[in-house]
Amino acid sequence: MVRYKQYLERKKGDIGMEKRKINKLGIETSLLGFGCMRFPMKDGKIEEVEATKMLERAYESGVNYFDTAYVYHGGESEIFTGKVLEKFPRDSYYLATKLPVWEVHKKEDVERLLNEQLEKLQKDYIDFYLLHALNGERWDEMERLEVFEACEELRAKGKIKYIGFSFHDDYPAFEKIIKAKDWDFCQIQLNYMDTEIQAGLKGYRLAEEMGIPLVIMEPIKGGNLATLPEEIESMFKKQRPDDSVASWALRWVASFPNIMTVLSGMSNMEQTNDNIKTFTNFETMNDEEKKLVKTVAETIRSRVANGCTGCGYCMPCPAGVDIPKNFHIWNQYHMYMNLGGLGWMWNNEIGEEQKAHHCVQCGACEKVCPQKLKIRENLKEMEAEIDAALK
Repeated sequence: MVRYKQYLERKKGDIGMEKRKINKLGIETSLLGFGCMRFPMKDGKIEEVEATKMLERAYESGVNYFDTAYVYHGGESEIFTGKVLEKFPRDSYYLATKLPVWEVHKKEDVERLLNEQLEKLQKDYIDFYLLHALNGERWDEMERLEVFEACEELRAKGKIKYIGFSFHDDYPAFEKIIKAKDWDFCQIQLNYMDTEIQAGLKGYRLAEEMGIPLVIMEPIKGGNLATLPEEIESMFKKQRPDDSVASWALRWVASFPNIMTVLSGMSNMEQTNDNIKTFTNFETMNDEEKKLVKTVAETIRSRVANGCTGCGYCMPCPAGVDIPKNFHIWNQYHMYMNLGGLGWMWNNEIGEEQKAHHCVQCGACEKVCPQKLKIRENLKEMEAEIDAALK
């Protein structure tokens, strides 16, 4: 308990970690939440020594919200996170994990899965329990199976404190889900580049109107907003020379008042320390800074390699090429110049049989493209550029 005593002493002296009071729930959470899905890895496993130091560093700095899930790190995240947190008093932090709704086929599965998670986490209860990755179709099935009601029953048993959901779909589905039940909170993706996709800012405003606090995921867009092309990064550095590029993305989303926690999936101690710095003596973004972020976002969008809007008029391709997906990957690379992100998308988000080199130059796509793109020429150019980048 030595570490916890240190934490109490620092708290008495005002450690400076930004907290948000959640009136709906009567609690106070750290504005920075530790996302336990991107721990450092070694030989395909969580590098436990370094990851433990990161969790302890965050806790000692005032972070009190830790977010994991059934599927993170191949099922190992809950086990590891629970083990590390076991050294701290249970009432000194909030633990969030998620129900894998795709594994729920009958109402009784909810308690079975929760009990499995509690055992892995070595805990008697979960503070924040989310229905994981809901979309419109999955929500219809969860309603049919009375999953929300099952969670309420588990709350009555003391196994859950707060019931929410994480979301991946379009705004109409979000509106349908959030209005369907009396949710304690919900979790959405939001960052300064993705204000119009999924729930987006429109979803933020709806949740705010309903008095439902939000947890934010992907504030740095999977790392894309942590390292930007030099000419864009310099725009931020000119304004705040000592602040990281990532801190701008975090501060932008954290400046919205109805956000109780901003999750960051930290992969090393450098990221952990930088995030702690951002949220210690936190500064809400002023109007001048917001204007700069808007300018940066517009500049990033202007860097696309071609004007593909993803409308899909060019599909299906007779040769099986996924033209919009190829151009999406190409444009994302040009926007952020994130080589690691490019490698991931090229190897995981598109099938080999859908890649540009399968184009047979028939030209059918160009006849129907509303943007009048030179698709055949662009596909050749794209494939050459990506091959060269990933060598």
